Amino acid sequence: MPDRTDAVRFAVLPLAGKTAGPNEFAGTMAPHPLVYQELAHDPEYTVYNRRLTAMRMSNGSAEDAYWTLRRRAILRHTGELPIEIRGPDAERLLNRVFTRDVSKTRVGRCSYQIACYADGGMILDGVLVRLAEDRFWYGQADGDLSDWLRAHARALEVEVFDPEVWVSQVQGPDSLRILEAAVDGDVPDPFRYFDAARAAIAGQRVVVTRTGFTNELGWEVYFEPDTDARAVGERLLEAGRPYGMTPVAVGGARRIEAGLLNAGSDFDRTVTPFAAGLGGMVDLDKPEFIGKAALQDRDRRRRTWGLRVAGGVARIGCGLSRDGKPAGRVCSSAWSPFQRCGVAIVRLDDPEAGPGTVVDVVCHDAQVRPAETCGLPMYDRRRRIPKGELVDIPEKPAPGEGG
Repeated sequence: MPDRTDAVRFAVLPLAGKTAGPNEFAGTMAPHPLVYQELAHDPEYTVYNRRLTAMRMSNGSAEDAYWTLRRRAILRHTGELPIEIRGPDAERLLNRVFTRDVSKTRVGRCSYQIACYADGGMILDGVLVRLAEDRFWYGQADGDLSDWLRAHARALEVEVFDPEVWVSQVQGPDSLRILEAAVDGDVPDPFRYFDAARAAIAGQRVVVTRTGFTNELGWEVYFEPDTDARAVGERLLEAGRPYGMTPVAVGGARRIEAGLLNAGSDFDRTVTPFAAGLGGMVDLDKPEFIGKAALQDRDRRRRTWGLRVAGGVARIGCGLSRDGKPAGRVCSSAWSPFQRCGVAIVRLDDPEAGPGTVVDVVCHDAQVRPAETCGLPMYDRRRRIPKGELVDIPEKPAPGEGG
C-alpha cells in the first residue's frame, strides 16, 4: 500500500492539474493518515482546513452512503482541524473568545462552542474537548481560529498550536457495537453523548468522543502524531466489516435534516448566532466575551430554517422569492432519500417568516418550484437518536418509489 507521501502525490496532483512534486502542497493540502483506505475507491477531494476531504468515491453514491449511515454505520476520515489550547490560563482565554461558559465543560466532556467578532458576527463553530483542567482541543469548522486565539491571549499564560491531530468518525445505529469490537477491553463507562475518554484500539492509545456531524448515534477517534494510525484504521475496518462499514465520502443530506450548520455556507461573519438559530448557544449572563456587548443589542429573531422542495433540489444562492419578491438565500441543499424531496437550509430576509412559509425556489434544473420552510432538525427534534434514547432505522424505499 502507498505510504503517506505517495498519498499526497496521488490525491493532490489530479486536483491541482500540475506536475509539481508532493512537497509543494504538503502544508496546504495534507492528507489524512488513513487516506490509503480511500484511494482504493477513486476519491475526488476538496480542501477543508487545508486538509483533503473526500467529496465522492466510487464505492457508492451519496444515496448509498445516506442509507448506510441511517441503517448500519459509516466510516469517514474527516478534515476537522483540532487546535490545542494549553496552559494555566487556557480556560480564561477560551471564555474570553467563546459565547458559552467553558468552566461548565468538565474534564472528559465536550461542548459546542461559537466564536464571534466584536460586532456579534460569527467566526467559527466547533466542538471543544476538555482533556485536562488546563488542556483543550477545539475541533473547528473550515477556517482558522488559532490566530484569533493568539491575538486575544495577551498577558495570559497559555499556548495555542496545531497538535497535528486527525479525526475519523464512525456513525450510525451500529456504531457503538463497532466500538465494542474495536477497543482493547471494555468500552469507556460511562460513555454518554458528548463524553470524551481515553481508550486503546489495536494497542494504540487514542481519544474517543461521543460526537459527530450526522445527528446519528456515533463516535469519533482522534489520532495523535505518535499513534500508529494504520493499526487503528485496520482494526476499525475489521470491527465494522460484519456491519458492512466502509469508508465513505462526505454527504450533506443528513446533516441538513439535522440542522447542523456548515461554517462559510450556512453562516458567515454577517450572521449572528441569533439569526443562525443558535441563540441558545449564547450565554449573555457570563462575564465579558468578544461580541457580548454587540449581541446584547442585536435582533434576537431567528432567520435560519429548513426547507422542503417536492421534486427538486434548491440551487444555492439568492433564489428564494415570495409573492414575486426576493425572500432570502439557500445556504445548503441536497436530496433526502428518506423524505423523498429536496432539503435545504435557508436564511430568510423577513425574521417574522418562520416554519410553514411558502416560497418559490430556483432548483438545480433551473425550474422554479414551490417549497415550504420547516423547523430544524426536520425530525428527531429532541435529538434522541445521537443520545441513544431512540433507535430509528428507517425503511429504505423500493427502487423507483417516490421522487
